[in-house]
Amino acid sequence: MRSRIRQLIPLATLLTAVAVLVTFSTSNASTAIAPAAANPTPANAGSRAAHVPAGFRNVVFLSHVNDPATTPGFPGDPAFTLTTAFTVPEDGYYLQYVKEGEHTGSHWGAPCHFHQGELCADQLDPSDLVRPAVVVDIRAKVRRNVDYQLTVADLKKWQARHGRMPKGAAVLAWTGCDRWWSAKQTGRNYYNCGTGQAGLHQPGFSLAAVRWLIDHHILGRQGALGIDTFGPDPGTDEEFQESSLVLHRHRLTLENLTGLGQLPPRGAWVVVGGPRNRNGSGSPATIFGLAP
Repeated sequence: MRSRIRQLIPLATLLTAVAVLVTFSTSNASTAIAPAAANPTPANAGSRAAHVPAGFRNVVFLSHVNDPATTPGFPGDPAFTLTTAFTVPEDGYYLQYVKEGEHTGSHWGAPCHFHQGELCADQLDPSDLVRPAVVVDIRAKVRRNVDYQLTVADLKKWQARHGRMPKGAAVLAWTGCDRWWSAKQTGRNYYNCGTGQAGLHQPGFSLAAVRWLIDHHILGRQGALGIDTFGPDPGTDEEFQESSLVLHRHRLTLENLTGLGQLPPRGAWVVVGGPRNRNGSGSPATIFGLAP
C-alpha cells in the first residue's frame, strides 16, 4: 500500500528542500541512484516546475488517508478515533482531535520500536527519512500464495534486470494487498489480502532476504524495508523477525504503503513525513514518492 499535488501550495517549498537533501544524501552512498537529469522547462509549462523538484517528473502519495472509518487496525493496537473538537460556526476555527497509536495506518517504525537502547524518532538524521527507492514486484507470486516470502532469488533477479541496488535504499515489496484496504475484519479483507482465510495472512520478506540486503549494504547504516501490508514480516511470523533484524542503526520500516505501482523499479526516491515524537517508536505518516 492521489495526485492532489497542485492543491497543496506549501508542498512546493517542502519538495524544493527535499531535492537539496537528496543531493546531499547521495554523497553517503557510492552506488546511490541520482535523480534523472532535468528536462528544459517549456515556456508554456505554467506552474508545473513549482510543484515538482528538478530531476523528477511526478510527485505521488504512497500512503493511505488517515480515516478511522477505513483504516484497519493491527490486532491489539490502540483504537483510532477522529472527532471534531472545534467548528467554525461555534469557535471561529475548525480542528479535529486525533487519538491513535504511533503505528496506525500508513506509518514508519524507528529502531527503538523493537530494541531498547536503539534510536527513536527524535534521534534520527533528516536523511534517514529520504531514501532512494527500489520497488520489487511480487504480485504474481502473492496471487498464487498469500503467505509468500520475498526471497534472495527475487532480489538477485531484480538486480539482473535493473542493475545493482543502491546502498542505503528503501527496498519496497509491491504485493498488491493495498487494494483490500478497509476496516472490514471478516471475509475477504486487508487482513488476509483478499483471500478470505481466517487469521492474519499477508506476504512479506523472508529472513534470508533481509540478511542478504544487510550483508550487501543495501540496508547499511541507513535504509528501509517497506511494503503495502501491515509490515515487512509475513503474516504467519508472530515473532516479527524481519522487522527486528532491520531496525538497528538508522534503518526504518515503512508499513501500510499504497500505490507502489506509481514508481518505477529504480530511480525514484521516498520522502517520509509525519511527527517526530519524543522517544517515538515511529509515527503515522504521509509518505511521498518522487518519480523520475
